[in-house]
Amino acid sequence: MSAVGRALDILRRGGVVAIPTETVYGLAADADNPAAVARVFAIKGRPRDHPLIVHVASAGSLDAWGRTTPAALTLAEACWPGPLTMILQRTPRVIDAVTGGRDTVGLRVPAHPLTAELLAEFGGGLAAPSANRFGAVSPTTAAHVVADLDDDVDFVLDGGPCAVGVESTIVDCTVDPAQILRSGAITAEQVTALLGSVSDTAGPARAPGMLASHYAPRATVLLASTPGEADAMAAGLDHAAVIDGTDDLTRYARHLYAWLRAADDSGAQVIVAVLPPPAGLGHALRDRLTKAATPPGPPTVRPAP
Repeated sequence: MSAVGRALDILRRGGVVAIPTETVYGLAADADNPAAVARVFAIKGRPRDHPLIVHVASAGSLDAWGRTTPAALTLAEACWPGPLTMILQRTPRVIDAVTGGRDTVGLRVPAHPLTAELLAEFGGGLAAPSANRFGAVSPTTAAHVVADLDDDVDFVLDGGPCAVGVESTIVDCTVDPAQILRSGAITAEQVTALLGSVSDTAGPARAPGMLASHYAPRATVLLASTPGEADAMAAGLDHAAVIDGTDDLTRYARHLYAWLRAADDSGAQVIVAVLPPPAGLGHALRDRLTKAATPPGPPTVRPAP
């Protein structure tokens, strides 16, 4: 049996499989199966009111899960398959376990050949947050998943290192103008060019990755504005590591989580990370680094008003 065939068999029997995407590895379960979805929350230690993204095979599946809008159709045509998630009003098919009881659902068509094959064969949706413990550094290789979850996951579908390396952009298409809730490789500038206008994020957390503290390594993360500032900060600290990929933001995003993990593995107690400029992919990197540097609070998400 092929690796995709094995993953398919496990998912159809209500199991949980780590799947590769172009962003990060996801912890996937049948989005129609409440018991399987509950296992995802239990494995991650994720609050049950923190919604999951449903991954589907193509934009043709959109109407089964969400109520489309002109903005959603425009984004689907331009960005799928790809690192973009849309928030839509849910259809009756979507179970409460996936949405945390909300009346909306996040939908995405991932751009990874193995997972595309898996979704096409599966025929339904896969509810899949990142395949790691809640709040920790996201996994961008199969080895990261095994290090984090070990035997708690039924199977890891190894698709190699993730090409993008940071989670998908999230756009709320239930409001007009649409609202970017999380930055990613599909940039705010690109979304604005497609839709004409977008609004800024505001209000309580209502989508994955909106908590103030997230994506955190074991080491304390400090932020610097320039490489020189980072080196100066690290020079005055014991067991400090410096992370700087500002010369190539695509590379920075692809390797950010691996670099954070490597710093932890090296025994670093402090990681000094250089913030990129606030433009393009820099928005996503600044978001992840800022949240990694924020001390954690109670892991709860308030319902949207």
